[in-house]
Amino acid sequence: MSEQIKVVATNRKATHDYAILERLEAGIALLGSEIKSIRAGQINLKEGYISIEGRQAWLLNVHISPYDPASSANHDPLRKKRLLLHRKEILRLSEAQKQKGLAIIPLRVYLKRGLAKAEIGLGRGLKKYDKRQAIAKRDAEREMRRSLHRRG
Repeated sequence: MSEQIKVVATNRKATHDYAILERLEAGIALLGSEIKSIRAGQINLKEGYISIEGRQAWLLNVHISPYDPASSANHDPLRKKRLLLHRKEILRLSEAQKQKGLAIIPLRVYLKRGLAKAEIGLGRGLKKYDKRQAIAKRDAEREMRRSLHRRG
């Protein structure tokens, strides 16, 4: 029995700028107006990142647009949001973040059984030449598919 997952936002820039080494699922502690905005798809992960402070993980710089019908009780769009992870996961991510070149970034936000979840990734920053190689490889594969398609 597969679970219903509705992907609300993806961070395409993350897979371009980082080599994702590990992926985790985390719950997000939200306000009422924030979850309504997320269900409406009003979230932007582009500049987001995750910081470990003490024994808690925080989702920072993720923009959740204000929910118009809740005008009086609205939230701050860039408010830091707490991630719900097990203590062992937080400690492991904290150790990994201390290593040079590793970052914790949000990859996507989705709804699972009505709850907002974030897929976070532990990534190593790619150099410019790595990105160029990936683009060249993708272009070469696309060109091969085109030439095979034309023949067939």
